[in-house]
Amino acid sequence: MALALVLVYLLVGAATTCVMRAANPLKKRCKTGKRLCLTFDDGMDPRYTPQLLDLLARHKIHATFFVLAATAEQYPEILRRIEKEGHTIALHSFDHKNQILALPHRLCRDFKKSMEIFRAQGVKVSFYRPPWGHITPLGLWLCRKYQLHMVLWTVISGDWKKDMTVELLCQKLHQQVQSSAVICLHDGRGKNAAPLKTIGALEQMIPFWKEEGYVFETIPELCEKNLA
Repeated sequence: MALALVLVYLLVGAATTCVMRAANPLKKRCKTGKRLCLTFDDGMDPRYTPQLLDLLARHKIHATFFVLAATAEQYPEILRRIEKEGHTIALHSFDHKNQILALPHRLCRDFKKSMEIFRAQGVKVSFYRPPWGHITPLGLWLCRKYQLHMVLWTVISGDWKKDMTVELLCQKLHQQVQSSAVICLHDGRGKNAAPLKTIGALEQMIPFWKEEGYVFETIPELCEKNLA
């Protein structure tokens, strides 16, 4: 019986993830135009996030950082810098646990603790991206409870992979970005100092996108009031 319940729980989570990805409202908003939203998951990281912030500042671009709440507690000075420089701070869970594999009480604790940390730092968060884009019915309920809009992406390049290179990442971004897009990148975790390759690729891609006429926006600017 216990095994059957576990299997049902996993299947429901997998089905919910498929439904939410298929219904992703960003897909409609990104079919046309030249609006780019750079989003960064899995941070903050003291080795990489400041370098990324320097790059964005040089190009006068605001981005959206889906922060792990555990790092907000560890590196409050980086969190303050992100906010001071006009970027959007959003939640990416406490410490990157998969919702589908999390027991209900642990998932509830994850949201509660994360929101308490941001409140303690004086930061209001209104957007949430689940690790790996995996979502459960309980996760949806918790988003509503904490008044969080769930945000996925329209372009994901695999920049966290250990065999990724700057050249390969640039190639993928060239291929995948053909109109407006919400691009999922990473400023933390990843194999073989992966965020450095992300920064290297953006050093090439940002000037290219600007020449192509793209404008850069944060998640609130792109989505306005139309997220469910």
